[in-house]
Amino acid sequence: MANLFDLQDFEKHSPSHSMPLAARMRPRTLNEFIGQSHLVRKGQLLERLIERDALGSLIFYGPPGTGKTTLAHLMASQTHRSFISLSAVTSHCAELRKILDEARSRVKRGQKTILFIDEIHRFNKAQQDILLPYVEEGSISLIGATTENPFFSVIAPLVSRSQVFRLKALTEEEIDVIVECALKDSERGLGKDFFQLDEDAKMAIAQFSQGDARRALNVLEMAAEAISSEGNQKIITRSHILEILQERPLHYDRSLDQHYDTISAFIKSVRGSNPDRALYWLAKMLQGGEDILFIARRLVILASEDIGNADPQALVLATSCARAVEFIGLPEARIPLAQTTIYLSSAPKSNSAYLAIEKALAAVKENRVEEVPGHLKNVKGPDEKNEQYVYPHDFENHFVKQSYGKESQHFLELSDQGYEVRMRERLEKWRLENQKKTQEKPLSKLDSL
Repeated sequence: MANLFDLQDFEKHSPSHSMPLAARMRPRTLNEFIGQSHLVRKGQLLERLIERDALGSLIFYGPPGTGKTTLAHLMASQTHRSFISLSAVTSHCAELRKILDEARSRVKRGQKTILFIDEIHRFNKAQQDILLPYVEEGSISLIGATTENPFFSVIAPLVSRSQVFRLKALTEEEIDVIVECALKDSERGLGKDFFQLDEDAKMAIAQFSQGDARRALNVLEMAAEAISSEGNQKIITRSHILEILQERPLHYDRSLDQHYDTISAFIKSVRGSNPDRALYWLAKMLQGGEDILFIARRLVILASEDIGNADPQALVLATSCARAVEFIGLPEARIPLAQTTIYLSSAPKSNSAYLAIEKALAAVKENRVEEVPGHLKNVKGPDEKNEQYVYPHDFENHFVKQSYGKESQHFLELSDQGYEVRMRERLEKWRLENQKKTQEKPLSKLDSL
């Protein structure tokens, strides 16, 4: 349901203690707001927009519990506009149209409206399209909040008409400040009960919350309730926190940023020959429910792109891992994934295969395409032979001087890593043999002999 807040009441009245601690401790002014200094500190764009009451439409994009909803409330209170809040999870088109038409009527009376839509990415295209004319004509200042990248999850016309602000996960130090405020605040927090938090418990909350202030305050509140039942106990310890946590939830989005960022960290750790960090990112993906076949496919690609012929067994192991993962599934699939991750991380590295095919593709795209030389052309029938072609297996070391096209072009540059050292020595020897030719035309079999 939509809520039209009286913003003076929002500023003046303390929230009820029947509300969760996280809701009671919501900042009432920008001065109370913790985190996101790149947006709200003095002189930053968002702070200037609020100061001048020059808000257009905005999209706040970031992890849960980082202040997206709070900022929307604070902006409305400091600009003294009507504020309507919707959740994209529960709202429907008819309700949305009614709210937008009422906002249009208020504009005619000289009153501006902020429409806040939480989880705007959950609106379908039709619902998002409804917003467009009202945003364009200025009937509303839209503030959308989303945990997903708006450039993927919000329609392009709406994004192009909005200023996108990215919020960051709070640091452990910022979480500590928020928790301390809740412990000391006797009006809205736990200050009347004189609870204390030992350092180990504070560290556990900061680590568990993963930059989410709401999660940190929820854990603190549950811990306070738990020790209240123990009598006069007022000190919250690490054991209290761990008892509440038990199974630590993991914020991992399989479809957007978490997915791409984590696989990127995983691949870069393997490429960088750091098996411990690669295993950590692998564990995060497994715990977050990532598609194990997606991980296996990325390892196959990496085995060729970043290791290649420095260790030809890398591709063999990676493809075997992909087959094993498909065959056995979780939870056992974590073992071949870990084995392959360790092997590829520890293997010598070379991107020569990747660079070589990129250069060859560029040569084909950017230059006149070569005709196939006559002695390399395919024969037309099973009984025919290309008399100009010289068969290398008829010669010592299975090599014979022969042109295979434009000999001045070189795409492959082998590294000094692993097996590529031996390959480079062999190819350099053959190239020197070919350079002894006195002419570029293909040699006849008689000349070769």
